[in-house]
Amino acid sequence: MAADDVSDATAKPNSSYLPAATQPDLLTVVAIAIVATVIADLIHEGVGHGGMCIATGGRPLVLSTVHFECSADTRMVAAGGTLANLLFGALFWAAARVTKRSACWRYFFWLLMTFNLFQAGGYFLFSGIGNIGDWAGVVDGWQPAWAWRVGLAALGMVTYFLIFVPLSLRELGPFLGRSALLEKDTRSRVRRARLLTVTPYLTAGVLACIAGALNPVGPLLILLSAAAASFGGNSGMAWMWKLLYGSRIPYSEFQMPEIERSWSWIAAAVIVAIGFVAELGPGVKFYPL
Repeated sequence: MAADDVSDATAKPNSSYLPAATQPDLLTVVAIAIVATVIADLIHEGVGHGGMCIATGGRPLVLSTVHFECSADTRMVAAGGTLANLLFGALFWAAARVTKRSACWRYFFWLLMTFNLFQAGGYFLFSGIGNIGDWAGVVDGWQPAWAWRVGLAALGMVTYFLIFVPLSLRELGPFLGRSALLEKDTRSRVRRARLLTVTPYLTAGVLACIAGALNPVGPLLILLSAAAASFGGNSGMAWMWKLLYGSRIPYSEFQMPEIERSWSWIAAAVIVAIGFVAELGPGVKFYPL
């Protein structure tokens, strides 16, 4: 939005003075979500599990979209994915905060922050309640087992629902529209938030399931794992926009320009999605030198 447009909108806080079609471009939102989904997955499986495998003296065997195999299956390797999610979630939070000109890049960093933090909190909760997943392997054999499971579930609930979801919503504020800010238009704010959260949620889940179905370990099992990790881990994105109806999440004074059609992001998404499904879907095997 140009400077003149901003001053006009500020002087006349009425929706009739605002552009008629000030909505994020849906195709670009989907494209950014695809790229962010792939990077977040690689951070968990490749950087997290894979990096910890190498750091602890193991040898990488297989990398896919839904699992990583190491020659030494240790507790540290199991924990590596979530630890990487937490670290990169914090880094992407900082990157989004310093990005003030490009709406596409700030939204990209916001998505990466959200995907990484939600995956981390989701794994704690998932492992604690179901006794499966990465952190079930981390605490396996520790006694009393029930106390560790309760602790993991509690940690997941606190981090996911009380920290990560509110943080993600606050950081989404600069994308929720100047009319919502000027007129305190809750419906407009919620409508935009729903588009910017539910769209990437569905995009990430569908992409993960398509790629996971190609994994030779067992298509049905891997499909369920992919669905649980994507649709389950990122589930906050499907409903967190409802929290904007209350006063818990304040309006953001700082507003970003609109997310407009970007063919470069769309082209990048096509290339990344093809590589993610065709190469990482079936899994990449690492052979000894």
